Amino acid sequence: MRRSPPFTVFKRACYLVLTLIVCSAERGLAQPAASNAAIIEQGEYLARAGDCIACHTAPGGKLFAGGRPMPTPFGTLYSSNITPSPDTGIGKWSADAFYATMHTGRLPDGGLLYPAMPFGAYTKVTRADSDAIFFYLRSVAPVEAANKPHDLRFPYNNRSLILGWRTLFFTEGEYKPDAMKSTEWNRGAYLVQGLGHCAMCHSAINALGGSSESKAFQGGLIPMQHWYAPSLTSNKEAGLGDWSLADISDYLRSGVSHRGAVYGPMAEVVYNSLQYMTDGDTLAMSVYLKSLAEGSPPDPPASTVPGAESSLLMSLGKTVYDAQCASCHGAQGRGMTPQYPPLAGNQSIQMESAVNPIRMVLNGGYPPGTAANPMPHGMPPFAQFLSDDQVAAVVTYIRLAWGNRGTAVSAGQANELRSALLN
Repeated sequence: MRRSPPFTVFKRACYLVLTLIVCSAERGLAQPAASNAAIIEQGEYLARAGDCIACHTAPGGKLFAGGRPMPTPFGTLYSSNITPSPDTGIGKWSADAFYATMHTGRLPDGGLLYPAMPFGAYTKVTRADSDAIFFYLRSVAPVEAANKPHDLRFPYNNRSLILGWRTLFFTEGEYKPDAMKSTEWNRGAYLVQGLGHCAMCHSAINALGGSSESKAFQGGLIPMQHWYAPSLTSNKEAGLGDWSLADISDYLRSGVSHRGAVYGPMAEVVYNSLQYMTDGDTLAMSVYLKSLAEGSPPDPPASTVPGAESSLLMSLGKTVYDAQCASCHGAQGRGMTPQYPPLAGNQSIQMESAVNPIRMVLNGGYPPGTAANPMPHGMPPFAQFLSDDQVAAVVTYIRLAWGNRGTAVSAGQANELRSALLN
């Protein structure tokens, strides 16, 4: 029998060792091999989809070094360092540990994460996508920055209470495709329910800091931010059932469309995350979001402002609108899309909560600058020269004029929000 020369045996041994190293890396026991550049690139894309930068990068801070304060009704939480620093970040974690944290909401040492980290949504993320995000995070520059301790009031600083929260509000498990729906719908559902964690804002938060799964996407005030995240299941709010897929895709990707523009927290989501999504994923999300509200009737809520007061507000409101707003939004509220959104027929104007339109009049706002809309047109603030009566009047006017089916707003509501925003 012919024997292989010693050099050939040596080469085979080296090949076997190299194969074991690469396989170990793919299992998360080491840094990914250079040939896994595509996985890292995919991980960066998925980290964008999950909007990880928004929480884990402090304003003016280094990428993913944490330390961003997140005020809550229970105190202030600080985001963690997820750079590959071995001492202060996740440099000593394996891909298994990273997936377990995403999937279960528990740290590698068994510690419980506060639900400000949306593990209730991230549990739906597949192992393959979790590994890609992990390899990407391992590729960024490590930052030596110790995690800041949370500043929570008693008894919320007792992490054992999270066990009760998890029992009530957390269901562990990856996303399961709906066999009765299309591949596109399922992809959209996976992104919206999982990495996008959209329900975290678009669902009402109760006194325990949780939300009911049965009321997911039905809208609610965002704690501490004084913005209302509208219902995505109702066409009387932000439900997209009667929007075209093109308008939804434009709205998500560029921040503006012929139906409206994004402001406030949603502008940050578009800027940090959604503008980087592929056309295919944006369309898939649009298909899923549109399905949430299809068939929903746009019935308005009952007004709490007396009829006589409402009539006076409408009269004053038209005067303010003609003087301050008509030059951009048009005398009939049709706007000049996509630069200046229409007010007539705009669902965000007619929602049950008037928080957002009051905020816009008081503080103004800009859609995000995106690749598809690099020079957005914004709205100036009017708080400095409109009284509470005038703010209430003009918001009432735009909510009721041109066939809109909103409700009147009182001066007390305008004053309450003005005061909250000053504190």
